[in-house]
Amino acid sequence: MNALNYKHLHYFWTVAKAGGIARAGERLHLTPQTVSGQLSLFENVLGYKLFTRVGRHLELSDAGRAVLSYADEIFTLGEELEGVMRHPTQGRMPQFRVGVSDSVPKSIAYRLLEPAVRLPEPPCIVCREGKLAGLLAELAVHRLDIVIADSPMPPTVSIKGFSHLLGESDMTFFATAQLARKHKGSFPHCLDGAPMLLPGEDSAVRPRLMQWYEKMQVHPRIVGEFDDGALLKAFGQVGIGIFAAPSAIAKEVRLQYGVVAIGHTGAVTEQFYAMSVERRLTHPAVVAISSAARQELFRRSTRRGHDSRQ
Repeated sequence: MNALNYKHLHYFWTVAKAGGIARAGERLHLTPQTVSGQLSLFENVLGYKLFTRVGRHLELSDAGRAVLSYADEIFTLGEELEGVMRHPTQGRMPQFRVGVSDSVPKSIAYRLLEPAVRLPEPPCIVCREGKLAGLLAELAVHRLDIVIADSPMPPTVSIKGFSHLLGESDMTFFATAQLARKHKGSFPHCLDGAPMLLPGEDSAVRPRLMQWYEKMQVHPRIVGEFDDGALLKAFGQVGIGIFAAPSAIAKEVRLQYGVVAIGHTGAVTEQFYAMSVERRLTHPAVVAISSAARQELFRRSTRRGHDSRQ
């Protein structure tokens, strides 16, 4: 493909925003024939039709929608650059772009990112949440500075990047006071036959929990599985089932959801990683996050191999 012609991209962007070639021509001060010709040249270079005609109207094709998303970002950044150059003292704060895997508990994500806003010159945090594969693709093209996840970078992913362990936490089990009273006894045997809420299959800690149940010879009754950890805890809050969460955020979980801790195990831990394209962490915000995670969040939250009733 030939080098991208940004004038043609701008014509396409204007047509998409204006809703038609005639209106785009008015905005660009060009004849509709000129705009149409330039758009055709752009489509030929890309090798895709960017619009489909529906009656008298143009609608974006799938390729057109993809191109428009990039054009929006390109020209929005261009407008911001023009504004910064025109008013340099009013420039925006530097951005810190973070991807958070949807399997990471929201409280953990907040506690990890919070040190970045305590820097002497804090950045503007732009946080994206989603599946790990999609976030790593964004990281690979430098649209994210780091990705936070509960597992290291998968070996099957063809992305040059590095996984930096931020810390790990053992697991505490929570229930409403009423549900806890129904399942008294020594921990973890009190979980046998108890209703249990599980994290979704994408969660790295789920298979560790299942293996631990098997090893302890307890067989909880699975009543729900959730990709969204906040939704899982909301079900736990109303007494649908018992759930596990990292001990590092046990206090927040008790206060936010009004539940009690019924036991904890150091035999199951959940790890959290920062993934970057750098071998060494150099971004000031990432350095602050890594340092605070080791010294504050995860410093005392792991007690390997120890199970006890709270």
